[in-house]
Amino acid sequence: MSITNSTIYMIYALLIYHVLYKINIERGTLVPGRWQSVIELTYGQIVNMVMDNIGEGKYVPLIWTIFLNLSIMNLIGIVPYTFTPTAHIIVGFGMSLSILIGVTLLGFDNYGSNYLAMMMPGGSPIILAFLLVGIEFVSQLAKGVSLGVRLAANITAGHLLFAILSGFAWTMLTAGGIITILSIFPILIVVFITILEMAVALIQAYVFSILTSIYINDSVHIH
Repeated sequence: MSITNSTIYMIYALLIYHVLYKINIERGTLVPGRWQSVIELTYGQIVNMVMDNIGEGKYVPLIWTIFLNLSIMNLIGIVPYTFTPTAHIIVGFGMSLSILIGVTLLGFDNYGSNYLAMMMPGGSPIILAFLLVGIEFVSQLAKGVSLGVRLAANITAGHLLFAILSGFAWTMLTAGGIITILSIFPILIVVFITILEMAVALIQAYVFSILTSIYINDSVHIH
């Protein structure tokens, strides 16, 4: 195994997560400070989301960890001269594949072989069993692929736009003359894109978390 940029920055994300835990959880105060308030509000939102989608609080630590680590990894990439692990499709796909395997094992643990009944909708004619099972099997595999691809595609697209506009703004800024003055417009756009990318980073982490909750719910409460 080799140490790559993805490896290094995922380790950074874990260290930041650990620091946030130490500061806001273990050393938290009765009257929360600024960062503690942010963490508590975020945690409360995750708790509500898990209870709404799964109805069991024991899955909160898993979903909370997924959300916070993805948020940190996404936000790291906005800092100049850094690297975004989640922009690599293999990172997102590895996480989504792990979740797919986990929810499948969870379904078998809860229902045994009856878990396979979800492959065949109730009341369906037996003559269509092969077709329906095949479609449902493909849709289950698509969950694992789409979860990671969606994350990587959105992060990569935003970063490419950010890089192109930044390069354009820098070229105008160093051109001299009236072009340098006009560079204020692309610079303002870059600032706006930066704020937008921060929002996208958090939204994509939340989408990944809520879809994970939905997949877990399908294994906990079989239909």
